[in-house]
Amino acid sequence: MSQSRSTVDRLMADASGRRPRADARRNVERLVEAARIAVAEVGVGVSAHEIARRAGVGVGTFYRRIPSLDALLELVLVEILDEIGELADRAAQDRDPWHGFCAFAASYVRLRAESCGISEALGGACATGLAERLERLREHFRCLVERAQAAGAMRTDLAWQDVPFLLAAAATGGSTVGLRAGDQQWERNLRVILDGLRHAPSGQLPGAAPA
Repeated sequence: MSQSRSTVDRLMADASGRRPRADARRNVERLVEAARIAVAEVGVGVSAHEIARRAGVGVGTFYRRIPSLDALLELVLVEILDEIGELADRAAQDRDPWHGFCAFAASYVRLRAESCGISEALGGACATGLAERLERLREHFRCLVERAQAAGAMRTDLAWQDVPFLLAAAATGGSTVGLRAGDQQWERNLRVILDGLRHAPSGQLPGAAPA
């Protein structure tokens, strides 16, 4: 996929300008793909040994081909956040602001529900290296929410800053109070939240908007 190739190219960059060997590139491609899957399943606490094992290479190969574990994880998270940004750009171009917002919300919550790592990153893990992307994502949220509100499609008594918290709440864990989530639980949660975003307020919201 193009996003993975972009990450591979950045990892394979050689100041000498020499073309990397084919086997070296294959190993980096396998490590990047393994890192994406491991970040989704395990989270940002995944180890270099685990990524190497999933890629089918030795940990020595990992450290010969990858500058550091932190560098690899940051690049993987950056490309995923860039993908979210592209989804937001497409949503902002939808002629129907509410339809565009809902499409983005569904993709965003699905990603949070399916990837431990991106959920952790959006919650503040690796924040230093991802600060620029998170700032862009906040701007995307502001744009999409204010666009839907201006069209009369979303209640106006909430701030755009409320919406990321509401969508994060839709990406629930697998169990609570001894109950197991259904296989479409996040979609059910999101439907209720979207209905709440559209409906007229029943009273003033308590407290201040998130900062």
